[in-house]
Amino acid sequence: MKTKEKVRSKIKLVEFDPWLEPYEDHIKTRISKYKKDRKKLLSDADDFTDFANGHLYFGFHRSNKGWYYREWAPGADSLHLIGEFNNWNPNSHPLTHLGNGYWEIFIDGKKSLWHECLVKVRVTKDNVSHDKIPLYIKRVIQDPNTHSFSGQIYCPDNDYKWMNPSFKIPKKQDLLIYEAHVGMAQEKEAIGSFSEFTNIVLPKIKEKGYNAVQLMAVMQHPYYASFGYHVSNFFAVSSWFGTPDELKVLIDTAHSMDIAVFMDIVHSHVVKNTDDGINEFDGTSYQFFHEGARGNHPAWDSKLFDYSKPEVIHFLLSNIKYWMDEYHFDGFRFDGITSMLYLDHGLGKSFTNYDQYFSDNTDLDAVTYLQFANALIKKIKPTAITIAEDMSGMPGMCLPISYGGLGFDYRLAMGLPDFWIRMLEQRDETWNMYTLWYEAVSKRPHEKRIGYCESHDQAMVGDKTIMFRLCDEVMYWHMHKSDNHYVIDRAIALHKLIRFFTLTAASEAYLNFMGNEFGHPEWIDFPREGNGWSYKYAQRKWSLEENLELKYEYLSTFDRFMVYFAQNHDILKKSEFIQDLFIDDTRKLIVFKKQDLIFIFNFHPTDSYSDLCFPTKDSNSYKAIFDSDLDIFGGYNRVSRDIVYHSINNLKFNENCITIYSPSRTCIVLEKL
Repeated sequence: MKTKEKVRSKIKLVEFDPWLEPYEDHIKTRISKYKKDRKKLLSDADDFTDFANGHLYFGFHRSNKGWYYREWAPGADSLHLIGEFNNWNPNSHPLTHLGNGYWEIFIDGKKSLWHECLVKVRVTKDNVSHDKIPLYIKRVIQDPNTHSFSGQIYCPDNDYKWMNPSFKIPKKQDLLIYEAHVGMAQEKEAIGSFSEFTNIVLPKIKEKGYNAVQLMAVMQHPYYASFGYHVSNFFAVSSWFGTPDELKVLIDTAHSMDIAVFMDIVHSHVVKNTDDGINEFDGTSYQFFHEGARGNHPAWDSKLFDYSKPEVIHFLLSNIKYWMDEYHFDGFRFDGITSMLYLDHGLGKSFTNYDQYFSDNTDLDAVTYLQFANALIKKIKPTAITIAEDMSGMPGMCLPISYGGLGFDYRLAMGLPDFWIRMLEQRDETWNMYTLWYEAVSKRPHEKRIGYCESHDQAMVGDKTIMFRLCDEVMYWHMHKSDNHYVIDRAIALHKLIRFFTLTAASEAYLNFMGNEFGHPEWIDFPREGNGWSYKYAQRKWSLEENLELKYEYLSTFDRFMVYFAQNHDILKKSEFIQDLFIDDTRKLIVFKKQDLIFIFNFHPTDSYSDLCFPTKDSNSYKAIFDSDLDIFGGYNRVSRDIVYHSINNLKFNENCITIYSPSRTCIVLEKL
């Protein structure tokens, strides 16, 4: 009797990328772990939306008869609620231990706690007591005199009424993201507010053509200069910028402008503060975090979650659901993914082979948590967008969980900004066009990237924006339109080419950090002891782009036209059809095609080509519809919009070609007639 040969079925992730076949068992383990852990977590719940409701149980909840306050503190011996309501009496309001580390107190009377009442909880462990901020508190404020933080009851008389409760991101819309920090978004040497951002900056974002805003530093963080990446209170809106309702107005107003709002969420690490953060909340070091050295990030001076703990998963998933339900966020940019995925946090690694992705160094608990997070987000809002900040390029990052992927929609193309920096450190004439093309188009199979040439990372003190790298101090003296200076001319030309090439050749979505679109001068430096606590470099000088006598306006205008052009022609959605037509490193030329559009980039510092000839792969006629050389962009109007270019057979290429005039440091877009 013949034995039927067993056919080994392949995982989708491996089918998409055959180089992953040696790691199929590791990927199968990942899939199996997801299913096993999911079943264990959801034993008493239908799905993640039923499971992720910690915020509906823990924290402060008002009933018809009074207030319930519940906490999770498994290592504590006792908890006492203290605050303005009891004159900070450490003994009058003890919580009852319900078992499993759950604690509860009921305070009789609806007005026993009130709006803006300050509270803390005294946690005692082994006869040592510490006053802590409740884990699920919605607002935390700092005393201006003592600088200490306290929780604050937030229960205004009327709940916020949403004007646009059903906003959804249109499926067919190209994603053009404006990364923003509310505090430094104003032209003043002080911290900007949610309300100022709503009234002043949102209209700018709408006018610039961006259809999504990515908000940094939303969750409460005690040190303003941390840029929001050292979170202390996960359910509290940052009081640096205003109240929870003021954030809701911002998001609601953005939705009325058809602008989606993403949150820069930090679940990769936590501020190590014990007085105002979650560290050692129950008196132990291991409530949320790994014990010992593994619980500390060696580079970030922060604490690291233990993703193997169901209670930690519950806390973090509840956090995600809270921000979506309570504030109507449309998605998340997950910070520090690389640090989560690897036990060594990816520090000092270049990730040049697949062995580095699939080994004992991979933290499978973190992988599973990220899969859970994506599953939850899509269940709550199918149109929501999730973005991974991963510099390692983990295979499957943007593939469905069932395929063996992590389930993100996009990965930030973090290598390209670093590549542009390396290019700018070289002389223009040495730029390699083949390397540039490779860096732009290389990606994992079926991965969608968010392309960008600079974000907040490249603008921080100690680094330089692209415009500042191109100009340095020259931009302080020669940005007037009547001042012709070769350094500024070069900077403006390359600034436009770099951004347009990144958007058109290296993106399925595109991101810009606020102000960089018009070449904002100088770096970002938050107030700190080293600069005398100054806000001078923690602001945005919008007046520079609004001053029609300065050349910043050229860059601002170009960016606006570029963004609208991308939207009107679905440039990002055509990325899967990208095709290189012609690359000439000697003449610094790159020509590529996206369906009915041809993009011509001349990066040469001096040479223009009156008879540039390149193949079109068709026999159609074309006309120029966009170029970077218009005078309104600071150019010289060297490109004709009237000429019709016919594809005709060329003996040199032995195929149909177009011959065109290509000015130096200029990009041109041709459209098929």
